[in-house]
Amino acid sequence: MSVLARLSVTVPERAVPATVAAFETVCEAVSFLRLDERGDTWSVEGILRDPARRAELDTALALAAAASGVAPSEVATGEVEAEGWLARTRDAFPPQPIGRRLLIRGTHDAAATMPGRIALTIDAGLAFGSGEHATTRGCLIALEGLRRCGPVADIGTGSGVLALAAAALWRVPAVGVELDPWAARVAAENARLNRLHRLARLVHGDGWRAPALRRHAPYALAFANIFARPLCAMAMRTARSLRRGGRAVLSGFHPAQARMVLAAHRRAGMVLERQIVVDGWATLVLRKR
Repeated sequence: MSVLARLSVTVPERAVPATVAAFETVCEAVSFLRLDERGDTWSVEGILRDPARRAELDTALALAAAASGVAPSEVATGEVEAEGWLARTRDAFPPQPIGRRLLIRGTHDAAATMPGRIALTIDAGLAFGSGEHATTRGCLIALEGLRRCGPVADIGTGSGVLALAAAALWRVPAVGVELDPWAARVAAENARLNRLHRLARLVHGDGWRAPALRRHAPYALAFANIFARPLCAMAMRTARSLRRGGRAVLSGFHPAQARMVLAAHRRAGMVLERQIVVDGWATLVLRKR
């Protein structure tokens, strides 16, 4: 049985866009994944169909490292069966009904539908924010439990799925910001893919400091699906960016960390309305007093 090469490198955050571009010159199914809480270290992976192009990839990676100002990374090599690898990718990301009204599907299943559900097509090549992770599902379940409101902010938007879901369900303006420029490009493409680009503006930016977010504040609803410590650090800014009675849906942490996240936001004048736990991950719904 023939096999394909699975190649991966570990790089710092600033090298991710150039490294992904290098992989895309010769590889298929390129993906990237954050490896630590701070987002300093990432893994970039691709499937190489033609072994004769390995030298071309090595050259592209060396150029990417030089352009990013980092040392070249060692390329880890594995194998994947050629027959059915795309089918296995599809099996790993099947259409996902979430809550009562949403269906999240990959670009490979763009025709999939379910009666009574709004379908969002999300680039399955993005490692985070496809709807697979329990934190994303928790946020989407929380969204369905809220009344229609807007505008909506999404901090660390990733694939844009949360901002897009709010725009699709409620037909309200949504602004999502993503620190990683490559992920922000993917999110913007997902908005266009779902014909939501007129409602959902998904851009590169540094959290609440992003000009695109400041222009539309205060918000009726804000998502932040990141990690516990960054959530605590920006609690005051989150509260200031919400209107009175506005809500924040926070995730990216385990239930044991929920008390710490809640305490930081209580000090900022917010109260707990709901806690959701999905597969060992917590989501908090908070309201500004």
